[in-house]
Amino acid sequence: MRLKVWFVLIALVLAATIRPNGAFESSSSRHQTSTEAYVTLLYGDEFLLGVRVLGNSIRDTGSTKDMVALVSDGVSNYAMKLLEADGWIVEKISLLANPNQVRPSRFWGVYTKLKIFNMTNYKKVVYLDADTIVVKNIEDLFKCSKFCANLKHSERLNSGVMVVEPSETVFNDMMRQVSTLPSYTGGDQGFLNSYYSDFPNAHLFEPSLPAEVRKSRPVPAMERLSTLYNADVGLYMLANKWMVNESELRVIHYTLGPLKPWDWWTSWLLKPVDVWQNARVQLKESLPGTGGGRNPNDALLVSFLFLLPFCALLFCYYRSFLQSQEYFGSLCRSSLYDQIKHLYYKIRSAVTLNYTVVSTSSSINPNHQTKVPVYLGGISIVVCFMAALVALALAFAIVPRQVMPWTGLLMIGGKGTAVQAGALSSVPESVDYDSGKGHQRQESLCASATLCYGLGMAFLAIAAPSLPCLFGITALFLRLGLMVVGGLALASFMTYASEHLATRSFLRGFEDRDGTRSRSFCLLC
Repeated sequence: MRLKVWFVLIALVLAATIRPNGAFESSSSRHQTSTEAYVTLLYGDEFLLGVRVLGNSIRDTGSTKDMVALVSDGVSNYAMKLLEADGWIVEKISLLANPNQVRPSRFWGVYTKLKIFNMTNYKKVVYLDADTIVVKNIEDLFKCSKFCANLKHSERLNSGVMVVEPSETVFNDMMRQVSTLPSYTGGDQGFLNSYYSDFPNAHLFEPSLPAEVRKSRPVPAMERLSTLYNADVGLYMLANKWMVNESELRVIHYTLGPLKPWDWWTSWLLKPVDVWQNARVQLKESLPGTGGGRNPNDALLVSFLFLLPFCALLFCYYRSFLQSQEYFGSLCRSSLYDQIKHLYYKIRSAVTLNYTVVSTSSSINPNHQTKVPVYLGGISIVVCFMAALVALALAFAIVPRQVMPWTGLLMIGGKGTAVQAGALSSVPESVDYDSGKGHQRQESLCASATLCYGLGMAFLAIAAPSLPCLFGITALFLRLGLMVVGGLALASFMTYASEHLATRSFLRGFEDRDGTRSRSFCLLC
């Protein structure tokens, strides 16, 4: 009797711990509420914002079906909590190894996408890549057959948008062939093209077909989706327009390699990214500081980078003000001392001590001929451009990639030059002081021209990439061309400014060497 009881207890424990095939380890507080679901895959936090915008776009179409995010170990706990707060069911999965030895490094875990074929707890799932956005209701995709995808211009299916009827049998068959079937991409898409080799001959999915007619026909193994359900941004850029009726678009897919819609610089190149950015702005504050797609971890850094140029500008002006105050105070003290000394000598020896205070500009003596070295201009230009490249690289490394487009442009284009312009604030150019014991002069090398040049470079650096948007140009190559023109204007201005300031500083050096002077430098001169 006791033996039977133990067998029953062991059976109950095994039944409670062993999950059925196709089930995933759930780390979400949300549970399945429908038999059909939208599914996406997240390998790391880099694509988190894309998944958030995708989920919000699905809900904006009025859909109430489950949204499932399959996440790997590379996704942080904070990201999973944020997805849950946005309405996603978060399921942890283990990665499937990529069997291809020759593949792009970013394809190391893409075969994990095949696990959607094993989600047998759902009757049908619509898979969407994290770099897609739904612009119109796509509930009719659940009418599709066992496997549906979009056929691209190369006569190959694209795995960014798929409709799958999960099947343990199909999944196991894929796992048996995963190491033998070739993949032209080195990833999941190439494998699926080999697995569904007859897909180009599949019939087009007709969502408007009456249910009676659909039921009267045999269920096809595959169906092709129209471009409306997987509108490739790359095709848009070729003709500068959608090759289908734009008002009928359902899903936009941002497929241009590293140009993802959440990177701030992509908005200045690709017009269709505006749709994604508009959806991003509408994101609610599911967790504190996440409204509008903001990242709380980047908020402090962004605020610091915005305030840095203004703080540098104010600090330099403050230093210049203190130097001016110190100089004029010294002048007043010296004048009072000389007046007392003058009175003393007048009483004792009746000798008048001449005393003058003269203010002049720091112009170059026309009678003094100084030959400027031929190589001075070239060296100054090289140094200027090297400094600009280093500043640009440093700015791209520091500024977060997923800030808003205007925020990124202002921080990249204006930060370095604004700091330089603010630092090169000027004080009165020269003051000559002549007493009976010598000649003293203070001169600031931070001329007002330097400030003007710095502000001019900051303006051109911001204006160059924004010109296409200001003129309403949407074509990629025209945008790039106009940006190049703006860049050439900036380069010309930098060339003139660097050569002019270098020559001016060189001549002042000769002038200073000929006299007894004390120089007043600003903070960054």
